[in-house]
Amino acid sequence: MVISGTKLAQELGTNRSEVWRLAQQLRGLGVDIVGRPATGYQLRTVPDLLLPDMVAPQVAGTIFSKHIHHYYRIGSTNAAGMEAAAAGAPEGSVFLAEEQLAGRGRGANQWQSARSAGIYCSVVLRPPWPPSDALIVSLAAGLAVQAAVREIDPRLEPDLKWPNDLLIKGKKFCGILTEMNAEATRVRHLVVGIGINVNQRSFPVDLQEIATSLRLESGTEWSRVELCAGLLKSLDREYRSLLEASGARQSILRRFEENSTMVRGKTVTVEDNGGLEGVTNGLDERGFLKLETSSGPRIVLSGTVRLKT
Repeated sequence: MVISGTKLAQELGTNRSEVWRLAQQLRGLGVDIVGRPATGYQLRTVPDLLLPDMVAPQVAGTIFSKHIHHYYRIGSTNAAGMEAAAAGAPEGSVFLAEEQLAGRGRGANQWQSARSAGIYCSVVLRPPWPPSDALIVSLAAGLAVQAAVREIDPRLEPDLKWPNDLLIKGKKFCGILTEMNAEATRVRHLVVGIGINVNQRSFPVDLQEIATSLRLESGTEWSRVELCAGLLKSLDREYRSLLEASGARQSILRRFEENSTMVRGKTVTVEDNGGLEGVTNGLDERGFLKLETSSGPRIVLSGTVRLKT
């Protein structure tokens, strides 16, 4: 349908010059508006933007529905979340971006954040736990991502890689970065950052062998709004269960092991622990990785774990 600039100006209570300016602004955000000199404007497609007005209604009833912040461009959603949490942002605050200029992974790694192609999401949580219990939230977030992906496309088989990655056919499509501010005995706040490669069609040469996207694996375009809403709903279920159900931690550990090919019976190296090598033997009661090495059993508290080739 084509609508004249005059009619749009009347509806908006402005003039045709302002309508033209607004149309140009919307085009800059990815909205496909065609201007027809003799007849007016035609809206052809609306981009798949993670706008609060789009996401919030789909996550009604969760802790994430009331404080959703959206950025077209930002340094890092985790950095924004940590700053806001320190300033008193309520639990359940969500930070979404179309593009990150300084997206972060573990350590000094960067997260490639192609504009409006992935989900770049950070949430603020305030669990009443000691800092040693924080790892369980990262594991729960991994299960939440896995559930959200499977709900949309059951054909895909996301694999959980301890402690914070998800893979499909050995290639990474999701990374989780949990950051914490804590006292000696209690967590002040956690910020859980989740980056998902959704609709990327290609990757830089140096990432092609190790990275993938849901679009590349499924062969179809995904609704980022639908996936983001599914992720937040799944994360809400996992987190509420951790707060309220006595057996939730054991359930998360069991399900993580069941849905990961790497945490039991695989020969791996742990790069951040002096080249530690051994066979994975499940998770301990806190969620840390158990490893059988030539010198006896070890517990891996952190580090980059890789399959030995």
